[in-house]
This record gives sequence, structure tokens and C-alpha cells, in this order.
Amino acid sequence: MKRIIITIVIIVAALAGIMYVLNKNKEKNKAETEIVAQKNASVAVRTDTVALREMNLQYIANGTFMPYQDMKLSAETSGKVIKVLVKEGDYVRAGQVLAIVEGDKLDVSKQNAQAAYNNAKADYERYESAFQTGGVTKQQLDQAKLKLESEQNNLKSAQLNASDATVRAGISGTINERKIEPGTYVSPGTEMFSLVNVGSLKLRVNVDEKNVATLKVGQNIKIAASVFPDKNFDGKIVFIAPKADGSLNFPVDIEVKNNAGNELRAGMYGTAVFGADRFSSVLTIPRTAFVGSVSSNQVFVNENNTAILKTITSGRNFGDYIEVIEGLTAGQIVITSGQINLLNNTPISIIK
Repeated sequence: MKRIIITIVIIVAALAGIMYVLNKNKEKNKAETEIVAQKNASVAVRTDTVALREMNLQYIANGTFMPYQDMKLSAETSGKVIKVLVKEGDYVRAGQVLAIVEGDKLDVSKQNAQAAYNNAKADYERYESAFQTGGVTKQQLDQAKLKLESEQNNLKSAQLNASDATVRAGISGTINERKIEPGTYVSPGTEMFSLVNVGSLKLRVNVDEKNVATLKVGQNIKIAASVFPDKNFDGKIVFIAPKADGSLNFPVDIEVKNNAGNELRAGMYGTAVFGADRFSSVLTIPRTAFVGSVSSNQVFVNENNTAILKTITSGRNFGDYIEVIEGLTAGQIVITSGQINLLNNTPISIIK
């Protein structure tokens, strides 16, 4: 009996010990779980510092060269082309004859108009002489004068139509395209030639609102062409759009003088370099700090391991960095990754 009691006491003690250990482990696990839960409640992010950085103040914009003058010549009268005096690639001067359209019918019309005018002029002179002696009335003289003026207008019209049979260049430039051959029948509006003047070209670029304020018409600009990396060209601003496009960019046209060999061609890519090559200390943050895009002007700032959403005023674009005009000070910490998981006042943990 005594042995049974001792056995029972041992079993009870063992059970009590087991219960004590289990309770201890439960409390420890609970504490660890609470710590993990607290850590999991924060969002992992990367950060950077708002700081004064040395930035190149040059602003670069890319565009495509276009001919400064581009003209399409069309027929102004009907007829058959009897001569084409130029070919594609030829350089022509303004007023030079490019083609001749058969003008026999037009010449006949001009001759008939000339004869009618000469007859009306003779009649008017005869009536005028007779009026001095009282042979005709003032009304008859006025009618003769009116007919003379009418025939004179008809003659001018016939002369203009006859001259339309000769197609002349409207500008100096290069024949870019020839669409007729001898024997081609043309009518008014038929396109015959395309002329381009590449002695000067036009480079159109888009400048954002933060940089366009520093530009003015007549300003000299350095121009580079991607196909000629070792050559520089001179440009001059000739137009700044008074209204921005949907992206808040302003189209700017730059006239570029071609070199002696006219190596620049319409359709090539060009780069305009605005401003001097100098550096200045500018308060900036990484482009990646912005929520969404730079235009949102919103960033998250780390304050005591909490993400605080702030609205700032951004300035010039320096590639990977954006100027801060207002809303942040040097030394503040901005969040540069993980913003998609953040709301205002979200706890954060910083990834080193």
C-alpha cells in the first residue's frame, strides 16, 4: 500500500512539472508571436536623404530635323507635259523653269484676246476723236471705253494662262521628288515636283514648363546630330509655343544652319543643348521618391519609423534627381521604394 502511495505521489509531481514547463513555453511563444506580429505590421522600405547636390545646369532636348522650306509644285493648267528640265537631286534656284506644258491652245487664246483688245482700242480712239467734233454721243464713247477695259482684262487673263504652261521653282532648293515625265497629261492641281531647302533646317524640341521660362526667341543654341558625333552646329530659337501640350511641354523651333556640304538631312535626330555647362548646388531628391510620377508632387517622409505623406513643389529635372523648391529641407529622409504598400502614418522598417 505504501509503495502505491509513493508511486502516485511521483506521478502527480511529474505531471505538475510537465504542466509548469508547458505554461512557461506558452508564455514564451506568446511573447515571441507578439514581437513577430509587431514586426510584420511594418512595411519594408528603402530611403534616401534630401540633400544639396552639385548638378549640371545644362538642359538637353531631342527632336527631328525638318526642312526649313518644303514646297510642292502643282500644275495650274491642263495639258501634256512636253519637257521636263530637271531630275531628282538637282539643285534649282527660285524662278528656274522646271517643266513645260503644251500651250498651243493657250497661245491661240492669247492671240485671239490680243486681236480683240487691239480692235477695241482702235474703236475707242475713233469714238474719242468723233466725240470731239460731235459725231458721237457721250454714252457711245463710254460704251467703247467699257469694251476696251473688258478686252484688256481678257488679254491679261489669257497671258496669265499662257504663262502657267511654264512651271517654275517657287524657292531655291533641291528636287526631292519628280512625279511627271514627258508625255504626262496634267490638270490643275496635279502634283509635279517636291522641293526642299536644306541649307537651313528646323529642329523642333519639347521643353518642359520649368525650363521654357529661361528661353527667348533669337537665343543661340548649340546643336548636335547623333550621326555626326564629332561635329557641332549652330542654332537660333525662332519660335516658342505660347501654349503647352497635354504633357505640359512647350514646342520650341530652332533654325539650324547646315554646313557647306549640307550633311544634315531632314528626318535625322538632333539634340539641342540649352544653358551653359556649369554646376550649382541644388536641393534635390531621387526621382524614385515620388509617389506615382514627378507631376504628383507627393513623397513619403520617414518620421520615427512612420511614413508621412507630404506634398512638395518640385523644380528642374536633372535625370535621376529632381529639384525641391518647397516642402522639404536638407537632412530629411524620403522613402524611395515600397511606396505602393504605404498609406499615411504606416509603420515602416528600413532595409539597409
